[in-house]
Amino acid sequence: MAMGKYSRVDGKKSSSHGLTITIVVILSLCLVGAWMFMSSWSAPADSVDYSSSNTAKDVESVTKNDLRKEEGDRDQKTFSDEKNEGNEAVTENNEVKNETEKSAEENQVDESSDKKTEAVEEKKESGDSNGDGDGEKEKNVKEVEIESNEANQKEKTQLEESAEENKSEDGNGNEEKSEEKSEENASETEESTEKSNKDVFPAGDQAEISKESSTTEGAWSTQLVESQNEKKAQESSISKDQKSYGWKTCNVTAGPDYIPCLDNWQAIKKLHTTMHYEHRERHCPEESPRCLVSLPDGYKRSIKWPKSREKIWYNNVPHTKLAEIKGHQNWVKMSGEHLTFPGGGTQFKNGALHYIDFIQQSYPAIAWGNRTRVILDVGCGVASFGGYLFERDVLALSFAPKDEHEAQVQFALERGIPAMLNVMGTKRLPFPGSVFDLIHCARCRVPWHIEGGKLLLELNRALRPGGFFVWSATPVYRKNEEDSGIWKAMSELTKAMCWKLVTIKKDKLNEVGAAIYQKPTSNKCYNKRPQNDPPLCKDSDDQNAAWNVPLEACMHKVTEDSSKRGAVWPNMWPDRLETAPEWLDSKEGVYGKPAQEDFTADQEKWKTIVSKSYLNGMEIDWSNVRNVMDMRAVYGGFAAALKDLKLWVMNVVPVDAPDTLPIIYERGLFGIYHDWCESFNTYPRTYDLLHADHLFSTLRKRCNLVSVMAEIDRILRPQGTFIIRDDMETIGEVEKMVKSMKWNVKMTQSKDNEGLLSIQKSWWRPAETETIKSAIA
Repeated sequence: MAMGKYSRVDGKKSSSHGLTITIVVILSLCLVGAWMFMSSWSAPADSVDYSSSNTAKDVESVTKNDLRKEEGDRDQKTFSDEKNEGNEAVTENNEVKNETEKSAEENQVDESSDKKTEAVEEKKESGDSNGDGDGEKEKNVKEVEIESNEANQKEKTQLEESAEENKSEDGNGNEEKSEEKSEENASETEESTEKSNKDVFPAGDQAEISKESSTTEGAWSTQLVESQNEKKAQESSISKDQKSYGWKTCNVTAGPDYIPCLDNWQAIKKLHTTMHYEHRERHCPEESPRCLVSLPDGYKRSIKWPKSREKIWYNNVPHTKLAEIKGHQNWVKMSGEHLTFPGGGTQFKNGALHYIDFIQQSYPAIAWGNRTRVILDVGCGVASFGGYLFERDVLALSFAPKDEHEAQVQFALERGIPAMLNVMGTKRLPFPGSVFDLIHCARCRVPWHIEGGKLLLELNRALRPGGFFVWSATPVYRKNEEDSGIWKAMSELTKAMCWKLVTIKKDKLNEVGAAIYQKPTSNKCYNKRPQNDPPLCKDSDDQNAAWNVPLEACMHKVTEDSSKRGAVWPNMWPDRLETAPEWLDSKEGVYGKPAQEDFTADQEKWKTIVSKSYLNGMEIDWSNVRNVMDMRAVYGGFAAALKDLKLWVMNVVPVDAPDTLPIIYERGLFGIYHDWCESFNTYPRTYDLLHADHLFSTLRKRCNLVSVMAEIDRILRPQGTFIIRDDMETIGEVEKMVKSMKWNVKMTQSKDNEGLLSIQKSWWRPAETETIKSAIA
């Protein structure tokens, strides 16, 4: 009989042929209903795959009504497919491995199935992944394959690497969540899938879902890719970068005081002589270190200025030798957990301020903080002289060799006083010619008069014409045989150099004396000398050439042309700070404009940047900032813009950059030449803030940036700030490095392929060490 297009799935026909048409119709309808009921129980998900062998005898066709009845099944499968599609999308974005590896234990989906029925879903809820033995075997095979490849796959997965490296408990949490997922009801699959997968990838296609994640420390959130937890992303990147950069702590004889170019014991041991302090000069290792210098035990954040001038933490500079041998001269004393500085020195036991005023009174034309602004202090002790000159608006750059007096320069820097390591040896000082307004030596133990006066002639090169040399030493006021002999030799030498002895005065309170000399402002005296001794330098000798240039016992002629630098004394302070030198008129500026315009534009630029961004927009606590370095200073505009703050700036002009350092001195600021492919002549943990404007993009052409960052880490104090401005490619590279050292990126900005980073150094030191053979004594 006709049953429409429906037929029984078991192939049987009705046996009620004798009934009326009405009864036939009723029974037919009942049978159809029964068939519909039976069909919902007799078609497992894998029946489609195996239909050719298992159901060919039973099923001849699928009706449209069958398909409508299975809409619920397709909806269930669609939901599962959506999740899989989302997982695939996120996998692409996060470079995670194939879907089988991630979901075998969590979702246990049979990928060979084209449809899912309610029967399969119920079996899956109870813990079975398939409805028959063949499906179970297939699942087991997949699990075995996954387990056999798990180790190799894990090493190649970035997110899993970071979970193992940073937080071991993250991995345990993931396993627990995966186990929970396999036991949950299918109606909760959306939520449970998010929880089990959130350490691998977040949901990729569920924009309508914005659930808060209750993640443990180090876990990823479960939002869209673009809304992932940024902190976790950074931590994951840090873990990978720490492996790639391989940071280690330096194992060296100097320990936490390591200075690579001054602690190269391999080079020092090979020196043929140390007569001229060659062992105190720079001997940089062939390959700059990439390790990080350790911290002293008990190191603390430095005491703020101006309290730091009077006391520092002993544990920060744990050296007592100076306190033992110089305590009676009020250099430095031990006081509990502090080292204290009464403000004295060998020549001013009763305080530096009295001594400073004594010099001013001895020759009023010196005019501290007016005519005299930038001075060089030779053999500085603990730099109390320079520390108290701040009260007279004078910048004093002090220098001394490493370990000649234990840690004297380190004491100065920890106190917040400008100082650097250097020695009057065989090479020129790293300064231009004719830049210091005054040079000071108080018992600095330098034999100025020997070898044709070579060392004093180096001071003559650095001293501005018309500048002063203040010599406070025993030959000035003692009359014993040795001192008298030195005084006689110095008198002859200074006269031959055309220096004028303007006064000799005695300080009755301190029972010392000082001789004050002035350098000539013309060449008249040079031309009238009966003998060319010391000789004048050749015209081809550039007095500004100072990087690794050997000393010569000669004098440079004084510039008399008013259109050239050195012929005219700079404006009085503070006017000189913002006034472009007249001798710039005929020059082209660094940025391509006429030099005067270039100078002014640079000045205004840094005023704006500092006032609107650095001082207010970077979360920098400027009360903790005292020692500052501009690693690529150009005109000194950055330092000039900070003039109203209680800090000082070391302006560095790289040796491969335009030589603008004389302009910086002309403004009443100071600085130094340096090659950033090598280490800087300072102790570790010297500076509170480092500033690098378009330095790294230049350095990367000839230096290893990892070594440069290791050096920055060495000289920057923990919790100190590093500000870098550069192109985005360079910024990205630096950002990876600082994150790998666990530094805190405080601010990032970018515009037109230019970027800005403000970063705070952490206290982190690697557990693994690296022995630097050149630094083992």
